Amino acid sequence: MFDFCTELAQFRTVDKARISKALTKIETSWSESRTRAFLDRAFELERAHVVGITGPPGVGKSTLISALAQIYRGQNLSVGIIAVDPSSQISGGALLGDRARFDLNPDDEGVFVRSMASRDRLGGLSEFTYPSVVLLQAIFDRVIVETVGIGQSEVDISSVADSVVLCIQPASGDGLQYIKAGAIEIPDIAVVTKTDLGMVAERALHDVRSSLSLTKPLGGDWDVPVIGTSVVRVEGIGELSQSISDHYASLGARNIIVSSRMRKSQDWLRSSLRERFGRRGIEVIETKFDLAEFCDKPFQSEYSIMKKFDFRFK
Repeated sequence: MFDFCTELAQFRTVDKARISKALTKIETSWSESRTRAFLDRAFELERAHVVGITGPPGVGKSTLISALAQIYRGQNLSVGIIAVDPSSQISGGALLGDRARFDLNPDDEGVFVRSMASRDRLGGLSEFTYPSVVLLQAIFDRVIVETVGIGQSEVDISSVADSVVLCIQPASGDGLQYIKAGAIEIPDIAVVTKTDLGMVAERALHDVRSSLSLTKPLGGDWDVPVIGTSVVRVEGIGELSQSISDHYASLGARNIIVSSRMRKSQDWLRSSLRERFGRRGIEVIETKFDLAEFCDKPFQSEYSIMKKFDFRFK
C-alpha cells in the first residue's frame, strides 16, 4: 500500500509513479490529517520557480509549454507540468487533451505531466491545483501550470504562479479587448503567439504594448515585456525563457519571494474557506482570526478552522 508519509526526499528522485500516487492521494484523501501534514511539510521545502501560462483557447499554450520544457531540460533542470482541462457539464469528467498536445519525450524522467479537471471551478484552475503545485514545487526545479482557456476575468493563476505569462493570439478580435480590466492586469510577461502570421501579429504586438502602458502601476519595479513567438519558426522562445528567469531574479532582488509565497498561501486559505462558508462566513471567521498568522501551515490550518466553524453554518 502507498505510504503517503514517505519522506519527501525520496520523491526528489523524480519517481513518476510515486508522484502520481501522491497527487491522487491529495485529490481522494483531502480530509485526512496526514495528507495535510504532508503538504505543509512540502510547503516548507518549496524550491521551484512556478510559471503560469494562461490565455484563451487555441492560443498555443501547450505548444509553448513544450518548447519551454525542452529549453529547461537542455539546462538540466527538472520540470513538473500541471495542465488544467475543462470539465464536462454532463458527466463532470474531462478528456485531459492537453497531455496529448505536449510534444515531450515520455521516457524522459526529468519531465512530469499531470492533467487535472477544472470541475466547473471558475478562475481557470482546479480546486486541487494549488496543493498539487506545492508538492511539485518541493520536487522539481521548474513547475509550469497551464490554465483552462480563459476569458477576461479568470485570474486565479496570479495566486499560484511566481511568474505569469499571458498568451494572446493575433487576429483574435478587436484591439479594445486587451484594455478591458481582468486578464491584462495580471501578466508579468505578455506573449503574442504565431508571429509567423505576419502583419496581424505586428498589430497585436502594438495593441498589447499600448494596453499595458495603461495598466502599468505607478512606481512599478518590473516593466512587462511583450514578446512575439513562433514555434513554427522557432522564434522568441529563448527570449521568453530569459524573460521568465529575469522576472524571478527581480523578485529575488526585491526580497519578495518569501512574502509572495505567504500571500499565495493566504489567498488559497481564504478562497477555500469562502467556498465552504461563503462571504458571510469569511467575515465571521476573520473576527476571530488573522488568517495571515496561519499561512506557514495553510493546509492543516484550513482543516482546523473548518472544524471549528462548521457547526455555525449548518
